[in-house]
Amino acid sequence: MILSALLTSVGINVALCLIFFILYSVLRNRPSYADFYIPRLVAEGKFQREDEFSVGKLLSSVKWVKRAWQPSEDELLANSGLDAVVFMRIFTFGLRVFRFAGIVGICVLLPFNYMGNQLNIDFTDLPNKSLESFSISNVDDGSNRLWIHFAAVYIFTAVVCYLLYYEYDYIASKRIAYFYSSKPRPGQFTVLFTFLVRSIPATSGRSFSESVESFFSEYYPSTYLSHSVVRRTSKLKGLMNEADKVYKRLVHVKSKKHPQQRFKRAGFMGLFGRKVDLLDHYEKKLEDVEGNVRTERASISGKEVPAAFVSFKSRFSAAVVSHVQQGVKPTEWLTEPAPDPQDVYWPFFSASFIKRWFCNIAVIFACIFVTVLFLVPVLLVQGLTHLDQLEVWLPFLRGILNLKIVSQVITGYFPSLILEMFLSLVPPVMIVLSSIQGYIALSQIEKSACIKVLWFTIWNIFFANVLSGSALYRVDVFLEPKRIPELLAVAVPGQASFFIAYVVTSGWTKTFSSELFRLKRLFWSFLKGTLCWKSDEELEVPSNPYHSEIPRILFFSLLGITYFFLAPLILPFLLVYYCLGYVIYRNQLLPETIFT
Repeated sequence: MILSALLTSVGINVALCLIFFILYSVLRNRPSYADFYIPRLVAEGKFQREDEFSVGKLLSSVKWVKRAWQPSEDELLANSGLDAVVFMRIFTFGLRVFRFAGIVGICVLLPFNYMGNQLNIDFTDLPNKSLESFSISNVDDGSNRLWIHFAAVYIFTAVVCYLLYYEYDYIASKRIAYFYSSKPRPGQFTVLFTFLVRSIPATSGRSFSESVESFFSEYYPSTYLSHSVVRRTSKLKGLMNEADKVYKRLVHVKSKKHPQQRFKRAGFMGLFGRKVDLLDHYEKKLEDVEGNVRTERASISGKEVPAAFVSFKSRFSAAVVSHVQQGVKPTEWLTEPAPDPQDVYWPFFSASFIKRWFCNIAVIFACIFVTVLFLVPVLLVQGLTHLDQLEVWLPFLRGILNLKIVSQVITGYFPSLILEMFLSLVPPVMIVLSSIQGYIALSQIEKSACIKVLWFTIWNIFFANVLSGSALYRVDVFLEPKRIPELLAVAVPGQASFFIAYVVTSGWTKTFSSELFRLKRLFWSFLKGTLCWKSDEELEVPSNPYHSEIPRILFFSLLGITYFFLAPLILPFLLVYYCLGYVIYRNQLLPETIFT
């Protein structure tokens, strides 16, 4: 990619970021958009809907940046919890690492790369030249200047290792302090035991509950406290969820000021059919659901499954039992710490060890299939970054591609945009795959999805782009294996321009559009309003999707560490991303009451 194409991509993304910033600053205090940008205040009834608009309010609306930066970490811990603190420490770590890397890379390594003669570049027409002139590829072979790069790598590695140790020690101390300062929870004294039906002693007329009582009373008489057998209540749970939704809709309808808003057409999307009174409709529906719940509760007393929550008299006893094999067979009487009540995921409580094992194998093959399938958009993206290949594949576009502005937009902006559009589909897919692996906690599912998205991103965005954009289209490279390191040493720095554009698009613009401005949610609400498809559900405060955000942040760290000495021009763009992310995510995690 030439420098002018990169500048075009950066310019487009900076303009989009400014537009999203201005729109968010203006709309966040408007009553009609309060549900999107300050949902906690609206849900708690603390937002005052004032329709007046003034220049003073417009100017004060930009102060959210300062208010997001000012609160201390203790305030973040008190208001948003330990997860939010650990999440923001990732940005703190990135800022410290790339602040040091930026000083060394830009002030020391970049000038030496620029002064090299390996590529024989004419700098009189620099905007139309390749960005490889700023990479290590431009340093002469065998030059003594390479010792500066080697020394920088060792120093940078030592700094990163020290900062990793410091962050680990800091977070561990915060976690221990938070654990001791919090009140004891039932889950800390409880262990979940899942076991197969054939693992229960063959005693005629004995239920699962009686088997659990007999087993733990015999082997843990001094520490065993009580147990609760899990029952098959999927139908009851569905009825209770339905009742909860109907109740929320009923509350939402009652909160409407104008009586005319209570009426809605019963047909498709509220456009056809007769008008019905929503208040009477939901009251009758709630009564019917409550009756079904009472009937189902009376009929589930005998539907036990081979799983039980077992409570002990101390945390130490529960911890010991959860790490010790209980049965002779390793696939029976399996133990693990019990999740919190709001974190429980019920579908796999009664699943056997064999079923979970087969599910894990199936998920592994599914992940491999998705990874291989994603190579198609990767090859498409790399075709756009190399116009010479694109002209060979599609010769009828040669005239259009020769236009300067078209070639700059296609090579600089479109590849990262297309790749990001396809990549946005990956986190939901990984959540679905993780949910069928046999986990019993929602947090375990999210952690598993986070790991899958991270590995997927590293392989398909980093390795696949580097290889497909440099070596795979050269078949002769495999005929001389000894030349592979030499070719990759030149090809990997050559992909730095693509990754710079990707950082700007996926980092800067997506953080503004998705996380701050919430473009998708706003567009979906506008579409429903345009089609008269109005929802009667109560406002729900959105949660932070850690499983999709953490892999992106870590991937940018990988890019920075990899290209620190190969192509240091990427470091300022990464540093800007971490600064933007630090402010924007603090604004999202801290309660709006702090900003009002």
